[in-house]
Amino acid sequence: MTNQKRKVLITDAVHPVLIDGLIANGYEVDYEPEIGYDKVKNSIAKYNGLIINSKILCDASFIDHGTQLKFIARLGSGREVVDIHYAESKGICVYFSPEGNKNAVAEQALGMLLVLANQILLADQQVRAGIWEREARRGWELSGKTIGIIGFGHTGSQFAKKLAGMEMNILVYDKYLHDLEKEVPYIKEVPLPFLLEHSDIISIHLPLGEDTFHLVDHSFLWSMKQEGILINTSRGNVVHTEALIEALEAGRLAGACLDVFENEKPGTFTSQEKLMYQRLYQLPNVVLTPHIAGWTVQSKYKLAAILLEKIAQRDLEMSGKA
Repeated sequence: MTNQKRKVLITDAVHPVLIDGLIANGYEVDYEPEIGYDKVKNSIAKYNGLIINSKILCDASFIDHGTQLKFIARLGSGREVVDIHYAESKGICVYFSPEGNKNAVAEQALGMLLVLANQILLADQQVRAGIWEREARRGWELSGKTIGIIGFGHTGSQFAKKLAGMEMNILVYDKYLHDLEKEVPYIKEVPLPFLLEHSDIISIHLPLGEDTFHLVDHSFLWSMKQEGILINTSRGNVVHTEALIEALEAGRLAGACLDVFENEKPGTFTSQEKLMYQRLYQLPNVVLTPHIAGWTVQSKYKLAAILLEKIAQRDLEMSGKA
């Protein structure tokens, strides 16, 4: 190990525990949460480590500029922002911290579902307007309902854990994980067509990739149980927005809870997108939030602390090989 300090660039707001921990471990840290992509790309050659959230796309072209990079660490779980295979082929370790916000995402999904089921948004608006309509705002209970969870990784499994005590029937489909019932006895593994047909509510917990892009399309939605509910707290592009709006407008679905969207920058909406999203916003049976599932005070700390632990473990392993 040389005496020269290793340099790390942090491109997004993080809890101080990560900055302080890196400095304590001998790193020189440049903390620039407002930095833009071009400036990062043009300066990355001088850094040994890079810590990002979602605004910096680390594709092959970007990675080629990081000639001294030893690791890229992503706050959270979004693997689509890093070309993992290319980075690893260059000897660059890639870290994520999905453990840090899995509970926050699960709580948000549950909260949005309860808001929808009990018509809380409409009830709140009416009370503020001096309108007292109890019967019109009669909701429905989760107990006895069947929920289908697609993707049983960190957030999907945590969501199921929350629902287990709510007397719901929990169906699970995961393309890559199997024999889950042995460790999680309160779920039932089923094929995707069965899940679509029998679930009153479907919650998506998938990464974005070629096999999940627009997975929730017209065919998917029309295969769902009549008047079902869709929850998406994963990635916006997993759902074909136009198809979802059509299903809601046609009454094929009873509602939707969306924390993520295909375009999450309203200032860049095309004229067509403006019209499409306006249709979505006008629907009374949707609950919408600005990609804040997993965005809590606690998760900010945990995301940072978990990345620090993984980087420190790497350094420990590397020092043992020196």
